[in-house]
Amino acid sequence: MSTLKIAVILGSTRPGRNGKAVADWIVDRAGARTGAEYELVDLADWPLPYMDEPLPPSMGQYQGEHTRSWAAKVAEYDGYVFVTPEYNHSIPGVLKNAIDFAYAEWNNKAAAFVSYGTVGGVRAVEHLRSIASAVQLAHVNAQLCFSLFTDFENLSFFKPGEHHDATADRLFDQLEAWSTAMRTLREASDRIPAGRA
Repeated sequence: MSTLKIAVILGSTRPGRNGKAVADWIVDRAGARTGAEYELVDLADWPLPYMDEPLPPSMGQYQGEHTRSWAAKVAEYDGYVFVTPEYNHSIPGVLKNAIDFAYAEWNNKAAAFVSYGTVGGVRAVEHLRSIASAVQLAHVNAQLCFSLFTDFENLSFFKPGEHHDATADRLFDQLEAWSTAMRTLREASDRIPAGRA
């Protein structure tokens, strides 16, 4: 079986964002993993407009070239680590918009969540779990929550406490296990003859 591909999706495009340092930390820690390859996918590099598709993404009839390109990028991966700040008890609009642009490309894959904010971004992740379920992403239990007060110097320089290391390892372990299981499920579904599902 080929090596798993995991996208670390940076869900903030705000100038001066703290998320880039967090996402880089995730990618760096994952670099020693042997069961999966982790790649940063920065939404700042994917300037999607507000949802402008005439048909629901679940129909799979994407009209815009930007949509087709983004959907193809999402389709490359077996799993995802979403890195999100918390804005007003939820996720940034740019992240919600990026998820909404695709559908089948997310289905039957695995997801993990990394958040940061004044209370660790936990409320944003609670919303993100519901959104992930709606696009048929299986999300793991382990999550990383970084506090702006204790994991950032002067609220801006990322310096996570060592106690996060064990949680990060658990998150990677769970995500890779579930990504493997979901890939097996996708491959089994592909083998079912038409009309037998």
